Amino acid sequence: MSMSPSVEDLLAAGFSMGGERLAALDLVDTQLLAVTPPVDLIETPEQLASWWSLQSSRLPAGPVPDGAAVRRLRAAVRDVLDAHLTNRLPSATSIDDLNAAVAGAPQSLRMVVSDDGSKAEIRWHPEYGGNAALAMMARETIELMADPARLGTLRRCANPNCSMLFLAEHKRRQWCIGSRCGNRTRVARHYEKTRQS
Repeated sequence: MSMSPSVEDLLAAGFSMGGERLAALDLVDTQLLAVTPPVDLIETPEQLASWWSLQSSRLPAGPVPDGAAVRRLRAAVRDVLDAHLTNRLPSATSIDDLNAAVAGAPQSLRMVVSDDGSKAEIRWHPEYGGNAALAMMARETIELMADPARLGTLRRCANPNCSMLFLAEHKRRQWCIGSRCGNRTRVARHYEKTRQS
């Protein structure tokens, strides 16, 4: 699996998100909640296929799961992460959905030997009826919640008109995408300052 898609590629495809290190964060950011009504960026099969294509290099190989299953996992991940950010407990349904997704396609380690040496690789087991990519994103979420240091970097974009979540690798990061939300907020502040003068 490789790196996350670039911000430029995501924006060009119509996904206003930051190409986070965790695919689970990019998944929750496919729903814009700070607008009325909320906007689902993977609502149609074409949108889901486009998003999945951008994410495919870092997800386990396999078919694109049913849109309803993807949206159900997205809702569970969002609830768990929002619960942390707002100091509340996540719903029992969200926990059950995460655990079901990760158990639906368990994984095992395998040793692979090649000309350049041995290495470990993960083998996913979707034969139990689950989807490996959904299981991976559920696992990312569970691992994040179990790592207090990393979880402490979880942030919501400081732009009040944005609902994106991200992991702040730098303590000062406050925007999902500095060149978008950061600039918009700075321009709005400047406008207000000059307007009041």
